[in-house]
Amino acid sequence: MDSGNRYRRVGVLLFAIALIAFGFALGTAVISSTAAETVSQPVQPLPVSAPQSLTADELALAQLYDSVSPSVVSINVAARRGNSPFFEDGTITGSGSGFVLDQQGHIVTNNHVVDGATRVEVNFLDGTIVTADIVGVDADSDLAVLRVDVPVEQLRPLPLGDSDQLVIGQTAVAVGSPFGQRWTMTRGIISALDRTISGLRNFSIGSVIQTDAAINPGNSGGPLFNLSGQVIGVNSQIISQDRSNSGIGFAIPSNLVRRVAAELIANGEVQYSYIGISGGEVTLSEMQALNLPNNTRGVVIDTILDGPASTAGLRNSDIIQAIDGFETPNMSALITYLASNTRPGQEVQLSVLRDGQLLDIPLTLTARP
Repeated sequence: MDSGNRYRRVGVLLFAIALIAFGFALGTAVISSTAAETVSQPVQPLPVSAPQSLTADELALAQLYDSVSPSVVSINVAARRGNSPFFEDGTITGSGSGFVLDQQGHIVTNNHVVDGATRVEVNFLDGTIVTADIVGVDADSDLAVLRVDVPVEQLRPLPLGDSDQLVIGQTAVAVGSPFGQRWTMTRGIISALDRTISGLRNFSIGSVIQTDAAINPGNSGGPLFNLSGQVIGVNSQIISQDRSNSGIGFAIPSNLVRRVAAELIANGEVQYSYIGISGGEVTLSEMQALNLPNNTRGVVIDTILDGPASTAGLRNSDIIQAIDGFETPNMSALITYLASNTRPGQEVQLSVLRDGQLLDIPLTLTARP
């Protein structure tokens, strides 16, 4: 799905949050000249022998950190810049975060942390450093899977939670390497759900988690936890005026992580369905122009030339209100349904509001171009 031009950000910028340490940025990553070198010794988890001075909440957080930190990794990468004939002059070094997915050595991180890297190093809490192979990357979800060869007893996989069960206000905890400060824990809440952010190509990511847990450059690819120690998201982007935490961070939801990681491991790539539209939530001015009730919900669309939607007979200014009976009050809901429940070649049924009438239109999805 095209990210469209209906979404505007005024006075703020949306940044991917890997660290780049050569004095210039690669893509939308944040510039840093020293942060990747600020820590040289592994950080040990807190002993949690329940000192009397800790409150119940503090003890729970300390125990959470002790449980998950051995499964969180710091990632260092090196890549070539352009076609420079001189390796030293053309090398970019950067860093991010990740976590252990399974006992086969798979590590989840962000696409923008490792894509294009010529060397990837994974650092474990106990001081072990190993090189990693890139199993696959997916620009549309900004996710990637690595693989390391370490003894199985050293791998402590983290469970993926059900991001569909999250509620606004519940505690969210991030662990990662902000500004190179490895195994840093920050705490906040889930500030909003069902956000839509831009992927690294022309397609948006839906059902994204917004959190005020401090996320900064270097947190990219690191896990966002609930208090049960389940990964509920992968930290990916922030909105900021100065490229550091402003209290608005975004994490890729764990249910999408589960699907993408499985396909990358199995096939090395991810196939998404394509509907061939751009659009956004119906605005009041559009309701008034179309003589619709003020509580009308749905996705008002523009069709892409020769895409599945135009081929199926959809028109500009049609309003998609449901797909296969699943309500689509906004673009995030439509994107999420397509990414989670459909595959290229599948036929879906759209409920479309046009000129005050509700139409049922069948549409055959294709693969994203």
